[in-house]
Amino acid sequence: MLWSKRQGGGQPESGGHSLAAQFRRTRALTEAFVAPLSDADASIQSMADASPAKWHLAHTTWFWETFLLREHAPGYRLHDDRWPFLFNSYYEAEGARIARDARGMLSRPSLEEVLAWRAYVTEAMEPLLERPELEALIQLGIAHEEQHIELLLTDIKHALFQNPLGPAMFAPAASPRAGGGLSQPQDDSAGGSRLRGNAQGDAPGGAPGGMDWHTHPGGIALIGHDGSGFAFDNEGPAHRVLIEPFALAEALVTNAEWQAFIDAGGYREARLWLSDGWAWVQREGIAAPLYWRGDGAHFTHEGWQARDPAAPVTHISYYEADAFATWAGARLPTEFEWEAIAASAAHDPTGGNQFDAAAPPLPLGGSTLFGDCWQFTRSAYLPYPRFRPARGAVGEYNGKFMSGQVVLRGASCATVRGHSRPSYRNFFYPHQRWQFTGLRLAKDW
Repeated sequence: MLWSKRQGGGQPESGGHSLAAQFRRTRALTEAFVAPLSDADASIQSMADASPAKWHLAHTTWFWETFLLREHAPGYRLHDDRWPFLFNSYYEAEGARIARDARGMLSRPSLEEVLAWRAYVTEAMEPLLERPELEALIQLGIAHEEQHIELLLTDIKHALFQNPLGPAMFAPAASPRAGGGLSQPQDDSAGGSRLRGNAQGDAPGGAPGGMDWHTHPGGIALIGHDGSGFAFDNEGPAHRVLIEPFALAEALVTNAEWQAFIDAGGYREARLWLSDGWAWVQREGIAAPLYWRGDGAHFTHEGWQARDPAAPVTHISYYEADAFATWAGARLPTEFEWEAIAASAAHDPTGGNQFDAAAPPLPLGGSTLFGDCWQFTRSAYLPYPRFRPARGAVGEYNGKFMSGQVVLRGASCATVRGHSRPSYRNFFYPHQRWQFTGLRLAKDW
């Protein structure tokens, strides 16, 4: 099955909201977030991994029109029968589509036209929202749009970052978390004065001192979605895994600790890096997390701001996370270890710093397991035992990407609150870092 829904609630009906209310809220949240953008802002594409904001608005609408309205609304007519070619993403069963890296060439339809299409589709969906036989598919559509809200947030950040003026999507005064506005970049080096932190020593063995840990005695753990509430297909089937005793850090690695890694020569010491990672560092000239500037600033949705030394480091690759863990005398957790800790009732998947409204996302730090940033594990993104993709086009949702990627767990400051859960498996290629990605250390116990 592509999704799972049993009696007992769960996302996206959590918090006492009906399915219809959740649908309307999600559609409105997507549109509220793009309100500050011009047509030009919404049309640019900064790299092949990212998509224009306008494309996200259209693709999520194409999803509802294609898999719900076209198939289940009697007499429904496509808003424009030319647009499926433009806004299909990767569904081979749905036919030909524009190349992914050419999405930024779509000056037409305009942002205004796409928003009108969204209104047309949202209204047409209303009669379907109360049909019980469509509940699972509607839940999938809501979760799909929530994923694209996060992608839209991170993609537009990357696009605005390309502008030498460092434009802010949200005015700094609009957020109480702003660290103070800064001028446009003066240099792009990774140097600068060392930030205060609790990392000690030279590489290797610079582990943050005074760290608290969640400990686990090991044993047989049941991993994967248990069948209650909604889940994506890649979260199951539930299965047993043998886990050795381990410990997982209570806190995420911070900006100050990462600066200590930089100051200790972490990006210049080959022995800390996986071979592919070291080749990537050398080839791309990597010397700091994405969006960092050498004067202690980083780029945010509020433009250039001073980095908070105590906030979690984000926008790092798997290669960087693994190198830091090696330098710190620790390691990355497996995804099964992470889930074994997260499954405890003490860890609320709706807690922590997650996305609630159209406001600038920014990691803040705290003691929660969820929120702030997605956390790298050292687990390859592979199918669980007995996994089978669903039939039809929607069966292409996750399964065909189970090669060459790594699993991340948790949720980020750009994740719609309520979207994640202990069994949730995010996944990216090892070099990618435009998402809010960070790390939580682990060690054998």
